[in-house]
Amino acid sequence: MTVYTGPVFEMAVNQFGVIAHHLSIPMDERDRLLLPKRAITVSCPIHRDDGTITVFEGYRVQHHLTLGPTKGGTRFAPSVDIGEVAALAIWMSWKCALVGLPYGGAKGGVRVDLATLSRRELESLSRRYMQEMIPFVGPHTDVMAPDMGTNEQVMAWFMDTYSMYQGRTVTEIVTGKPVASGGTLGRREATGRGVAHLARRVMKELAIDLNNATAVIQGFGNVGSYAALGLHQFGLKVIAVSDHTGALYEATGLDIPALMRHAGEHGSIAGFSSQLQFDPAQILTLPCDVLVPAAMERVIDARVAENLKCRVLAEGANGPTTPDADLVLEKRQDEISNSGHPLQLRWCRGQLFRMGAGPAATVLGRRGSDAARISDPRSRLRSYGDAGEGR
Repeated sequence: MTVYTGPVFEMAVNQFGVIAHHLSIPMDERDRLLLPKRAITVSCPIHRDDGTITVFEGYRVQHHLTLGPTKGGTRFAPSVDIGEVAALAIWMSWKCALVGLPYGGAKGGVRVDLATLSRRELESLSRRYMQEMIPFVGPHTDVMAPDMGTNEQVMAWFMDTYSMYQGRTVTEIVTGKPVASGGTLGRREATGRGVAHLARRVMKELAIDLNNATAVIQGFGNVGSYAALGLHQFGLKVIAVSDHTGALYEATGLDIPALMRHAGEHGSIAGFSSQLQFDPAQILTLPCDVLVPAAMERVIDARVAENLKCRVLAEGANGPTTPDADLVLEKRQDEISNSGHPLQLRWCRGQLFRMGAGPAATVLGRRGSDAARISDPRSRLRSYGDAGEGR
């Protein structure tokens, strides 16, 4: 019996089971490696603009602290539950361990539809969530970071709230904060740039001409937008993008800088062009050279995997492929790269490349001694996403 339920957690359990069986990990040791050390659920009441009080449910899961403090993002989204947060914390542990970072995995979030909050209400919720987490987090215990639905401003509110309770400024309590508050230049762009950088490296290995190549981006948030911009700057035509409001398609290539300016001003791609609107359900199976799923977990299932028409699958999201999809891709691909956020490329065998956020141990176990690493050590930590951002 466990408090962790839901499809995302079941997916993490399935992934762990596959590699645990492959490595012959004793059954009595598996729960110790899989189940989180600590899970916190808190109530976050705030005063709304109309004078009423609403209580939101918040979570934080710390997977393990064996290697050092835990580290991980905080998402504000309607889908958030304890099982999803636990799975994301587990994946973060795997990603940190894979590259030798002295962190355990953590994740947090609040179940909320941000479209229903004003800016003042968002600040109240952010500060209340951090206030409730103060007994459980700290620079040497658990460091928070942005994730879906949170950004530099939310991190600044987190840092300010924690610092007020400590009686001094504690910049190291969060990563992803504004540069003016002690953040790092380039942090916002890091994960998306990493996706684009490694996609380009893979394309060179496959002798794909960048200037005649196409890309499709599913998800146009922080990661997807900068991945699109990077690929655009490398010469690729980004023919389609999507976000939670819809999708856009242009066979000759979208104007990515203009689209990023529009999304920055309006919060989404909605309203950019009525002529370019496209069915979001079809975006993952569009013919292209590079496909970047950079939105939610579990968007590529077995049916979608069977119908992928890309040469390079560059995963920018956490866990975008289901275990069933992994089996399909295993049969279809010759080369695999799968190490959390884009960090390294492992050469194996074939026509379809995968790189990105999934169970790193799966690659190590499946391919093991065949793998020859292709990586740029200067880009590895900078492009690591929410496990390797600077402060």
